[in-house]
Amino acid sequence: MKIIVVGASGTMGQYLTKAFEPAHEVIKVGRSQGDLQVDITSTESIENMFKQAGSFDALISTAGPSFVGPWKKLGIKEFRIGIEGKLLGQINLVLVGQRYIRPKGSFTLISGGLTEEPQLNFANASAANGGVEAFVRAAAIELENGVRINAVSPTVIEDSPQYFSFFPGEMPVTMARLEQGFRKSVFGANTGQVIRIQE
Repeated sequence: MKIIVVGASGTMGQYLTKAFEPAHEVIKVGRSQGDLQVDITSTESIENMFKQAGSFDALISTAGPSFVGPWKKLGIKEFRIGIEGKLLGQINLVLVGQRYIRPKGSFTLISGGLTEEPQLNFANASAANGGVEAFVRAAAIELENGVRINAVSPTVIEDSPQYFSFFPGEMPVTMARLEQGFRKSVFGANTGQVIRIQE
């Protein structure tokens, strides 16, 4: 299977790449490193990335910048970071990518537990996550050729200890558990689902 991992240089992307590479052809995509580069806030950059990658069976996105900071510093400029990055960036990966994905392929986007359980400093991410999950449900009923789409929604992950203090009382998700959520989306039969990953 040919799998494109967008965000391959990040914590989740690196782990998933190593997990899938032994059995599949993995194309690593990052903003400034990897096999291919992409700026997910630019549809032109996304189109160019897919042209270089060619047809594929699955796309995994672990990318999506958002603003992290106190409410009093959250203005329209800061809010656009998550809307144009995590939300519209991932939406455009699907809207453009549907022309390159093979029949019965799959898209797996990233949302997060902040959708349902917001935390201080993460209003931008919560809003972007909610939009991603709504898009997944809507796209699932219109994508053609048996193409599936899901979102994986983890809480804070064990390999990102720098965020632990922002999530009081949350048990970090193990990377192995996170991997299984992505495997369910990529290799399962479900579509239009939000796969919630919690310990």
